[in-house]
Amino acid sequence: MLLATTAAPLIDRQFLEKLERLAIRWQKSFPGIVGGHNASRFSGAGQEFLDHRNFHHGDDLRAVNWRAYMRLEKLFLKMFQIEPRVPVRLLLDSSASMMSSGVNGSKFDYARRLAAAFAYVGLVRLDTIVIHPFAERLGDPRICSGGRHRFGPVADFLTALTASGKSDFFQVLRDFVQRHVNRGLIIVISDFLSDTDLDKPFQFLAEFGHEILLVQLWSDEDRVPPWDGELALSDMETGAEMELDFDAEARERYTAAFDSHCENVRRMALRHGGRHTGFCTSLSIEEAIFGPVARVRGMQ
Repeated sequence: MLLATTAAPLIDRQFLEKLERLAIRWQKSFPGIVGGHNASRFSGAGQEFLDHRNFHHGDDLRAVNWRAYMRLEKLFLKMFQIEPRVPVRLLLDSSASMMSSGVNGSKFDYARRLAAAFAYVGLVRLDTIVIHPFAERLGDPRICSGGRHRFGPVADFLTALTASGKSDFFQVLRDFVQRHVNRGLIIVISDFLSDTDLDKPFQFLAEFGHEILLVQLWSDEDRVPPWDGELALSDMETGAEMELDFDAEARERYTAAFDSHCENVRRMALRHGGRHTGFCTSLSIEEAIFGPVARVRGMQ
């Protein structure tokens, strides 16, 4: 992975303060480490009372409701809601196609800011997040944990990344399941512009028990190319070239095909029990977090 540095902060302090009240949400129940700030449907040792159940041989006597026993002469076990630190892994597309630009910079700049927002929310809520850049292979990870004061090194890591190469979701997700045995929430930030099959890799991921949240980004020119006339186009990832005449009718057909692709990605996520949200990078990061990301309960 190539590295570069820039002095501009990914997200400013004012926006970080707005992120303080949010939490990353998941839909499945995962066994995790007690100490996070998200409620689980698993019962166990905790602070918030959940329910009673009948006492069974071998249960901890310290959890018996002795007041209920004195009234009913029957043993009931008090159950509490645990707050787990569910593993959250964030896959950040660092392929060359992410370098196409819009009003808020390149898709890659936007994706890094979005990843920084997820990481900060996770740190505030004491979740553990692993950030993996990827293109043809899964890149070296950055582990984020320990509270908001650990955000600086995470921001430096994201700032230093650059995009190159082509995306290979099958190879990346195969690498992923080999590295991460424990099930968890996987957030993929990408344009999902790949000439390889997308359905089988994500089916493979879901079959391993992971929950999927796909965040699809596109620039204005990705969806509605502004050019006219005879064009010589070059694929940013493969270098393949194509010559064509582009006019209003061709632009309309192209936009319809692009919208169909986005809908296919959305249906793929739902088919594998996951969630999907997609938006243009002309939308500000703040509007994206409190708009489309919140609507699919990615952060709330």
